[in-house]
Amino acid sequence: MRFELSIINGKTVFDIVRAHREECLGIVREAYLAHADGQSVNPDSYFLRFPDKPDCRIIALPAYLGNNFEVAGVKWIASYPANVKRGFPRASAVLVLNSYDTGYPFAILESSIISAARTAASAALAAHWLNGESRRAHSLGIVGTGFIARYAYDFLIDTGWEIEEVRLYDSSPVESEKFRNTACRRERHRAVTVVPAVAELIRASDLIVFTTVASTPHITDATLFEHNPLVLHISLRDLAPEILLKSQNVVDDVEHVMKANTSPHLVEQKTGNRSFVTGTLADIMAGRRSVNRLRPIIFSPFGMGILDLAVGKWVYDQAIAAGRDLRLSDFFYETVR
Repeated sequence: MRFELSIINGKTVFDIVRAHREECLGIVREAYLAHADGQSVNPDSYFLRFPDKPDCRIIALPAYLGNNFEVAGVKWIASYPANVKRGFPRASAVLVLNSYDTGYPFAILESSIISAARTAASAALAAHWLNGESRRAHSLGIVGTGFIARYAYDFLIDTGWEIEEVRLYDSSPVESEKFRNTACRRERHRAVTVVPAVAELIRASDLIVFTTVASTPHITDATLFEHNPLVLHISLRDLAPEILLKSQNVVDDVEHVMKANTSPHLVEQKTGNRSFVTGTLADIMAGRRSVNRLRPIIFSPFGMGILDLAVGKWVYDQAIAAGRDLRLSDFFYETVR
């Protein structure tokens, strides 16, 4: 029996994701609902750390996703923050897809783009459902203006969001200026502003996206959120427990988000319970839970391997159909027992 292996490069992944963002959103929705129905296996991520590089890590996210996907695999993603100072992205990644029938790998995909796309699609999906299924915001605030922020912004704009104003904040103002000049589609907004203080951004924004590399909470003043914004807390560790305790909290998976000192995990440690969690995004989409704008709404997605599998398998199918994979027919050599 022959087992072929396809290699799909970053350019192909980029082109497919950029051309079909709404479809990608639908794929992420299907994955969340399959997971909620028990049609997945999503073990804890494994963190490889280094004694002499405490800020660096390489993470393995193994998973299996059933329903219409029927695929297993693993994302292997490195995070080296110092890369940014060298002029290239912090994260690099590959995704291996395995056949559920035989276990044989059938594809290797460049995955920093898949990882960014599934993260951004998750955020845009949550924004739609937690905003009363509306795609309108008066002011979008983005805290941390790097690679993930660019994907989150693109997914919002390309799935039809109408946003009057955009406010940008980064600990490096140069990065915010670069984001305004290269990522923002300024013709889509009345104003795009780089703000000098994060508190100013939060107070003035009704939709806020956190995409920082913060390892501990740096936003501690709960009064900043008294105007009840919708917060996409993608980077997971920006907000102090007091802020979450005064908010409606939606997560992707309760068990997974309560670890690694995420903001929800800190709340659990502080209170000894999980009653502050309103529900999962799947609960919201299925109508089992609801939110309103009488208190802040915070979406804290841990980011699960099943999403990488779902988006990766979708990209693979698109690439194969278009003949854009590099096919290796002899990668597996001894296939006769």
